[in-house]
Amino acid sequence: MENQTLTGLLTRIAGEFPSRRAISVSGKFDLTYARLHELVETAASRLVSAGVHVGDVVALVFPNTVEFVIMFLAVIRARATAAPLNQAYTSDEFEFYLSDSESKLLLTSKEGNASAQAAASKLKIPHTTATLSEANAELTLSPTQSESNPNSITKLTNEPTDVSLFLHTSGTTSRPKGVPLTQLNLAASVQNIKSVYKLTESDSTLIVLPLFHVHGLLAGLLSSLGAGAAVALPAAGRFSASTFWSDMLKYNATWYTAVPTIHQIILDRHLGNPEPVYPKLRFIRSCSASLAPAIMARLEEAFEAPVLEAYAMTEAAHLMASNPLPEDGPHKPGSVGKPVGQEMVILDENGVVQEEQINGEVCIRGPNVTKGYKNNPEANKAAYQFGWFHTGDLGYFDSDGYLHLVGRIKELINRGGEKISPIEVDAVLLYHPEIAQAVAFGVPDDKYGEEINCAIIPREGSDIDEAEVLRFCKKNLAAFKVPKKVFLTDSLPKTATGKIQRRFVAEHFLAQISTAKVPKFGA
Repeated sequence: MENQTLTGLLTRIAGEFPSRRAISVSGKFDLTYARLHELVETAASRLVSAGVHVGDVVALVFPNTVEFVIMFLAVIRARATAAPLNQAYTSDEFEFYLSDSESKLLLTSKEGNASAQAAASKLKIPHTTATLSEANAELTLSPTQSESNPNSITKLTNEPTDVSLFLHTSGTTSRPKGVPLTQLNLAASVQNIKSVYKLTESDSTLIVLPLFHVHGLLAGLLSSLGAGAAVALPAAGRFSASTFWSDMLKYNATWYTAVPTIHQIILDRHLGNPEPVYPKLRFIRSCSASLAPAIMARLEEAFEAPVLEAYAMTEAAHLMASNPLPEDGPHKPGSVGKPVGQEMVILDENGVVQEEQINGEVCIRGPNVTKGYKNNPEANKAAYQFGWFHTGDLGYFDSDGYLHLVGRIKELINRGGEKISPIEVDAVLLYHPEIAQAVAFGVPDDKYGEEINCAIIPREGSDIDEAEVLRFCKKNLAAFKVPKKVFLTDSLPKTATGKIQRRFVAEHFLAQISTAKVPKFGA
């Protein structure tokens, strides 16, 4: 049973490795597994005493702090549902997410969050703050400093079917969809991540991604805790390029996981301002967006560690496929590797399984996959067909069983009937030595229906222009894939998790050309 719930797995690990370091707050204090377990149990019993019931949704709005880790684990221990939210949301956005999730309580740090609190107040949702000043201090929950009754929590048994985590999808084409994930979904995903990367109590990582998103939460935090490994949180509560390597060295990190944007920031800093010494890493992991082969090669050369690209989504409680560690097989640039712990097929629109090298929709099923979106029968009908969950991604398996993604089905550019993968164009652009970041996207076109444009961020000190970008594209791409227009910029619009969403990029740059006719992507 313990392996069917995340809470059971973490309780077992705390018993196995009580004195090992679980969480470090950079420059402040460390928590052992025994201390973390004790803090979580106490906080959970406080929540129950304060009126949190089984199945209640509790919203958490925190930076990447130890209080977030404790309260997240306490909420799910109390058989309630944790709904972590991005602290940068506006009060209108908070109002949508709090009401859509049907949150019953808002938890924040003692500094609070004015926008979240305003939205909660409007919806008559109570607000509580959580503070831990030092490792041996008592966790302060205010204003609900109710006496904790240990019996209230010991008699609560976590079930595999308990909905533990409620997140919203990025919403690339429509309003965000609510994704409930159970204890079993989370436990299965943690086991998958642990197994493919061989995470053990000897490992250590630094969290660089926000914990309100599955990548940082599952791959960085929970999989480490589920392996008895150590996790460090940056002092600033978020990624900082200037302290990244010093923290990695200080906490003897053996690996880290990030999105391509952050890998590029780390790489650019290395090229311009290298560290005197780098840690010996077992591997570097990249996920959440396509990693161009050129960037992978530069990372491996700079940091002398294999870069393993993976494929994941919220609905799968994160991991779906990954390139293996070197001892388990080759890792292929441009591929997201092999399925991990779940079934995966490529289907055509009639539900027929496709042979290798043939494009189709990537579909999955397994214990890590959500049973369905919340209150959204239309989305569920579209996503669950032929007995499989449909990811909305187009891809194919090669002869070695490695998955190659072509792009989001809805992001493919249809230029007069020719389907163009923007990922392919991105990869070519990033081979140019003077291009730091690049994104290709479709724009409406009277003649072809859609035409291809791109935006690039030049490397520092480069004087690359549109003509040079087009010359390079013409040399390396079929004529119909060459962008018609190139936007040179110093920043690209990104989501809070560092993802570049093509429709936002398209809207952003088209709005610069014409305020009269800006296409609306999605409803």
